[in-house]
Amino acid sequence: MNRFTMRLTKSVLSMAFAAAGLSLLPLALPAGHAIAQTKGGTLSGIVQPEPPILVSAMNSQAPTQYVAGKIYQGLLTYSPDLKPQPELAKSWTVSPDGLTYTFELQKGVKWHDGKPFTSADVVFSIDKMLRDVHVRTRAVINKYMASIRAVNDSTVEIKLKEPFPPFISMFETGTMPMMPKHIYDGTDYRNNPANQKPIGTGPFMFKEWKKGAYIKLAKNPNYWKAGKPYLDELVFYVIPDSASRAVAFEKGDVQVLRGGDVDNVDVKRLRALPNVEYTTKGWEMFSPMASMLLNERKPPFDNVKVRQAVMHVLNRKMIVNNIFFGMGKPAVSPFSSTTLFFDKNMPEYDFNLKKARELVKASGVDVGKYPVKILSTSYGANWDRLDEYVKQMLEQLGFKVSIESADAGTWSARVSNWEFDLTTTYTYQYGDPALGVERLYVTRNIVKGTPFANVQGYSNPKADELWAKAGSTMDTAERQKLYSELQKILVTDVANANLFEVEFPTLYRKHVRNLVTTAIGLNESFDNVSIEKN
Repeated sequence: MNRFTMRLTKSVLSMAFAAAGLSLLPLALPAGHAIAQTKGGTLSGIVQPEPPILVSAMNSQAPTQYVAGKIYQGLLTYSPDLKPQPELAKSWTVSPDGLTYTFELQKGVKWHDGKPFTSADVVFSIDKMLRDVHVRTRAVINKYMASIRAVNDSTVEIKLKEPFPPFISMFETGTMPMMPKHIYDGTDYRNNPANQKPIGTGPFMFKEWKKGAYIKLAKNPNYWKAGKPYLDELVFYVIPDSASRAVAFEKGDVQVLRGGDVDNVDVKRLRALPNVEYTTKGWEMFSPMASMLLNERKPPFDNVKVRQAVMHVLNRKMIVNNIFFGMGKPAVSPFSSTTLFFDKNMPEYDFNLKKARELVKASGVDVGKYPVKILSTSYGANWDRLDEYVKQMLEQLGFKVSIESADAGTWSARVSNWEFDLTTTYTYQYGDPALGVERLYVTRNIVKGTPFANVQGYSNPKADELWAKAGSTMDTAERQKLYSELQKILVTDVANANLFEVEFPTLYRKHVRNLVTTAIGLNESFDNVSIEKN
């Protein structure tokens, strides 16, 4: 980094911290922070990009889940091998026929406003609010859940219409967050004032959100786990410039970087700093898949040969190695290789410009007649470079391409309403294809209101039939057979242009303890995280 670049980076960072009312000095954080201790202190991270809302029931974007996971909780969490662990439910049973799930709730849990958490909140959350506002969860509830009832104040019984083996994997905070009935019942969920000052059961309470600067959460003094949380405060800084985010970590103004907080080119250098830890664990539940969404409702992407041409014109190895600096691997299937029922024996899309041109010609589509706008994400410079590369390569096939910039809220709204030609994103797979992948491809999930449904408009009756059969059978071998057939169809149809499996690193200072301990990683509650003495 030359002197001019260093001065510029410091200048940008100074402006970002000035907007937050903070200093760039290493000891800019609250006084108790400088002396590391088991109890107390402030843990500082970055939220990138700034989320549009902090209610994970209504928005499943990664930055929302990151912050909201400290405010809201689910009935369960999951170990790195994806086995369910207690959270708001202390125990549970599943009937031998796989149709009845009974949850015993923790005692003494209270909402942040002091009201008791009971089975009525669970029934309301699952049967009413999530069924309305959480499109990914709603799809499963509507298809499989026959009933849910409060047996008593601390017991909930859920009955399914038919067996659905992945159901037990749905109870983490991003998929099925528990919401306060007394706050939301009978209201317009999406416009409830509590959306601006969220109330959960988690170890941290909403304190302050200064847009464009920071989000602060304070310790919940009445948290239901005795002696926890250890930390006094969490601060998530909003710093638009990636170089400035890297400097903030270098100088100790933030102690945690999650995947995407800095450009991948900076990760190796930051990892080598003294007293820095590095891990790629904590993504087992999510196994993120980077994809390009092609709007299949209109030309030119309503033609399968054009979509196949797009796959052949992209050098996905180059994308991984040069744009994302080796943090990932080219996708073979819509299923991540780390998830259940992945099949590597799929039709291949090698980088082949000649074949791509032949497919465009065979399609009969004059692609130059249909200008394509790439709607950019706001995930950082790596993704911006990906958009630029896609633009250059599509122009090799005769497309006329431009790039539209968008912040996280705009991107979510546009994609949710199908107002795009092409965009890149990544989605979570949630441990089982019936939970994280099916939602992106089944015809019934062509719904507005979320960017994480079948927004591209793909519809194939044969694929729908296979999804239905594979999701309901209890026979693992049969599920594998059905999912293998299904993957071949999706790959052949280019139902989505799957690019690569994303590898996200977490970097943090060594004095931060217990940061990544479960399959949902940094989306956890942080009730067991502490800052130890140096």
